[in-house]
Parts: sequence; C-alpha cells; structure tokens
Amino acid sequence: MTIKAAFIGLGVMGYPMAGHLASAGLDVRVWNRTHAKAEAWASDHSGTACRTIAEAVEAADMVLTCVGADKDLEAVYQGQDGIIANAPTGAILIDHTTASAGIAETLAASAASRKQGFIDAPVSGGQQGAENGQLTVMCGGDPAIFERARPILEHYSKALNLMGPVGSGQKTKMVNQIAIAGLVQGLSEALHFAEQAELDVQKVVDVISKGAAQSWQMENRSGTMIDGKFDYGFAVDWMRKDLGICLEEARKVNASIPVAALVDQFYADVQSMGGNRWDTSSLIQRLRKFR
Repeated sequence: MTIKAAFIGLGVMGYPMAGHLASAGLDVRVWNRTHAKAEAWASDHSGTACRTIAEAVEAADMVLTCVGADKDLEAVYQGQDGIIANAPTGAILIDHTTASAGIAETLAASAASRKQGFIDAPVSGGQQGAENGQLTVMCGGDPAIFERARPILEHYSKALNLMGPVGSGQKTKMVNQIAIAGLVQGLSEALHFAEQAELDVQKVVDVISKGAAQSWQMENRSGTMIDGKFDYGFAVDWMRKDLGICLEEARKVNASIPVAALVDQFYADVQSMGGNRWDTSSLIQRLRKFR
C-alpha cells in the first residue's frame, strides 16, 4: 500500500525534502502559506498542491512540517484548521523545524490527545544537504513511533538518530548550533589574522586544513569567506533565531555558554551592516569592518 504523506512548509529545506518523498513513490500532498509555491512544487514533482492544511493532511499516514519558528508551528498544528485537528487518528506527525524543546513537548501532548504520534526531528546540513538527500536528522520521541517513521526519514538523511524523548531532537540541534557558532567565529578570526599579517591566505588554509585545525567550516566556507561571498548557506537571521533558542534553554538547564552569547551579539553587528540574509560565515566581515 502506498504511504500517504503531507508536507507542510516548502522553504529552501522543505521543498527538496518533499521532493525526495515524491521521488521515492509516496503519495505526497503539500501545503505552503504562499500557494503559488505549492503549485510550483507540484509542477516539479509527482504530488498534489493543496489550498488548506486540512485538505493536505486529512488522509495522511505521515505529516511532515518544516516552517520558521515556534509561532509558525502553533499556527499550522493548533486550532480547528490545524494539523492535529484534521490528521487521522494514528497518523505520525514529524516536525523538522528548528524550534524550542517546549513547543515540541506541547505539540506532542496535543497530538497524543488525538492518538497521533509526534517526533521532533530538526535537521542539519543546509540547503545543499536537503537537495542531495544528505541531512543529519536528530529526533526526539517514542522509540516505537520513531521506528515507524524511520523509513520515511531515510529518504533524505545520511545520519538519523533517536536522541531520547520528545524535545531531545531540538536540544541536540541546539548543541549543533552552539558548536557551529564558536567554530565560525574562530575561523573568521584566523582568516582575518592571516589577511592582516599579509600571508597568502589560501595557502595558509591549504596547510592548516591538513592538521588539527581542520573542520567542515574550513573545508567548505574558507574559500568563499576569503572572496567575501556570503550567499552559500544558512542566513544570519535564522542563526540568531536559533542562538536565541539556545540561550533561553541554557538558562533553563543552568548551562554556561558565554561564547555562543558573544557570537550572537557579533551576528547582531552583521545584521546592522545589512547582512541579515548573508550566510553565517559572514562573521569575518564584521572583523574586516571594525579592524
């Protein structure tokens, strides 16, 4: 029997993720706040563009979401016209949004009242990972529900792990973002130092990337940072949203993350420079401006 899936939210991540499900032979219905985007997706893939969330989810075995933030999740999941009220009993709801652990717990409880399963499943890998079906997916939820969802998630993941109960996926994504913030700032400072010292910066990177300084950021972003090009990845506005979530959760669990807090303020400086939509590696531009 063909699995029926609904995908809610067709941004730079959701659009290709839903496409992988259609390519795998699932019966996919999509909804997007801007209906023209859903129609464009349906013209690119085998699937149906729906005008309402209720229409998209009414017969779904799996409902997947990838929207902006907590408030967007409340809008698409809750209420008379939302996912929980209109998806069938027994459906599994999977959220790929990077959001708070608290909203995941709230939605899971609401879904359970309708005998629906819920998994928080934020992703890492960016637009390129979504397009290539090579995302890292960090999940929180009941093990039995996760095992039912696993074959669906495997269509666009290279690493897929259950991290614990509901909320654990979001908390793991927070760890990911905290680590990235420090790495990008460190790389920015290193490259800026090399520039100011009048070294051949690319040659420096070629050497140090073979040793302990090597990182994904160095391998994939150092060249574009050197060239001052910042349209290759996750936007500064979204990173600030994520770091805000991290800082709030850190206060709740009594964790000290001073570097992440400082880098969050550095990203505010980048925003003030007009870099809201630049990718996260644009931290180096702040150093170049304020040197």
